[in-house]
Amino acid sequence: MALAPEDFPQMWQRPGYEELTGILESLELSPPVWNHRQQRSDIVAQQESLATQRKAEVTRYLSSIIKSPLAWIDDYDKQEALWELASKRMSERCGRTAMGEVTRRWPFEGDGAACEPFELIIKEPALTGDSLGFKTWGSSYVLSRYLPRLAATSLFKIFDETLGQPPPTVLELGSGTGLLGVAAAAFWQTHVILSDLPNIVPNLKDNMETNKDLVESRGGSMSVGPLTWGGEEDEIDQELFGESFQFKVVLVADPLYDDDHPALLASAICQNLALGSESRAVVMVPMRDDTTRGLLESFKQAMLDLETPLFLEEEKKLDGEDDWGEDEDEGQVECWLGVFSRGGSPLTA
Repeated sequence: MALAPEDFPQMWQRPGYEELTGILESLELSPPVWNHRQQRSDIVAQQESLATQRKAEVTRYLSSIIKSPLAWIDDYDKQEALWELASKRMSERCGRTAMGEVTRRWPFEGDGAACEPFELIIKEPALTGDSLGFKTWGSSYVLSRYLPRLAATSLFKIFDETLGQPPPTVLELGSGTGLLGVAAAAFWQTHVILSDLPNIVPNLKDNMETNKDLVESRGGSMSVGPLTWGGEEDEIDQELFGESFQFKVVLVADPLYDDDHPALLASAICQNLALGSESRAVVMVPMRDDTTRGLLESFKQAMLDLETPLFLEEEKKLDGEDDWGEDEDEGQVECWLGVFSRGGSPLTA
């Protein structure tokens, strides 16, 4: 049974390293595990309840550890570890952006008898204002869970096992933390190349390695490399992406934040999507506000304005969630899903 704050060992009592570590570990507030069966309001309420329980007392206690010289602990490394752990517990009570590095588990249902339920483990480094690629956005989870449906419908000709051909290598653009690409490798039992800006790639590789055994046990595989849209040669892995028109399937989720992104993304898709009428680019954009809706319309037009246009074959909307906002209304996000091809389409031709 957890101790109440008034029963915590005080600094004047000179508690040992193991005792303090146990207390600090018991105070951890982890981000919620995403589960589409559970209402976001319930998840948030649970987290807020944990965070606010005796918050003032817990904060004062954490501060006492941070301020203490811990001189009775005769090991500077252990002192540092306690100060760092107390600081993490403090930041956890200040919201997601202050939490530093976190690791989440993302549950997936099985796809019939041939596919057992599984979880992916995704690390998110500390968030900063210009590091949007270090957060796992809710739309990536929405599209990840929709992958089996895509393979059975829009991408059926590509993944039809009766044709006797291995599934094609898939490219994910702007992978961020890699949830979508890793899920694609697991669900589709194929090789997926995850890509993003050079500074995002190290964490992307970590997440690939963390989930490698699970993905390979399901028949998939992965690789990672930098691919900067419109970037110079040194910002693009030439071994992976030096050749154009390689990939029959290109995946993208939540890629539009700046005015130059629609044209850059359209160009990147065109450069990498394989030639031929069966190739498909699957794009998901959460419509958070008027700005995002405007960027989506610009992207659709940019796809048509390419020298070899890409046409919108089908589109639909799916309900999603983000944990970026502080209230329920901000958490619920409608996600637009579009499937593009190099052939003509009644939607855009």
